[in-house]
Amino acid sequence: MARTKSKEPGALSKLYLASYNLGQTLGWSYILYQIIQYYIQPSSGGTLWDKTKLLVIVFQNAALLEIMHAALGLVRSNVVITTFQVFSRVLVVVGVILATPYTYAAASPGLLLALTAWSITEIIRYSYYFANLIGIVPHLLVWLRYTLFIILYPLGVTGELLCFYAAVRYASANPDSWSYILPNKWNFTFSYLYFLISVMLLYIPGFPHLYMHMFVQRRKILGPDTTAKEK
Repeated sequence: MARTKSKEPGALSKLYLASYNLGQTLGWSYILYQIIQYYIQPSSGGTLWDKTKLLVIVFQNAALLEIMHAALGLVRSNVVITTFQVFSRVLVVVGVILATPYTYAAASPGLLLALTAWSITEIIRYSYYFANLIGIVPHLLVWLRYTLFIILYPLGVTGELLCFYAAVRYASANPDSWSYILPNKWNFTFSYLYFLISVMLLYIPGFPHLYMHMFVQRRKILGPDTTAKEK
């Protein structure tokens, strides 16, 4: 993430951030375990979303705290980039999967892609942050943090867009769902369908920008020689 000037966190802030990052690491690790277990030992009945729903809701929405961390200067992350990254995933969970019947986004193949990419990404990312806070950062963890995104980021975005597409199909068939239509006393209209389409269109400029931003960060951390050799 982009860096801005900020003071180093104090002892209490470090303890809080370390606890937060460790908790997120453990939470997403268990979600990944649930995904693997679901396909290795499929239970009688239930979907992948049934199995992972509670923890995904808890730990994905807990990421909203990261916007506060950046805004308060507890971390050196860019507030705008952090807000975009966090809200895009929270929107997929709350505004797409939970907002549509389970036969749509929750049944989409995009769910598996998104959850798998999110889980692996977050395990590595939060582990990296935790290791930084305690002052022990293995080089392998640094390499994973700034390399696996090359595959995981497009995979996750593909999964998210497939979930959005499933929600668009639902909204097209049910135009009044989650919509507020004129005439009404507020003289205001909101279309869930057009909202979903608008967000999907934002991925067109947003994804390349954030993806290239990660490559810039990769060159800063791992050095240009590493990138050149791998290419």
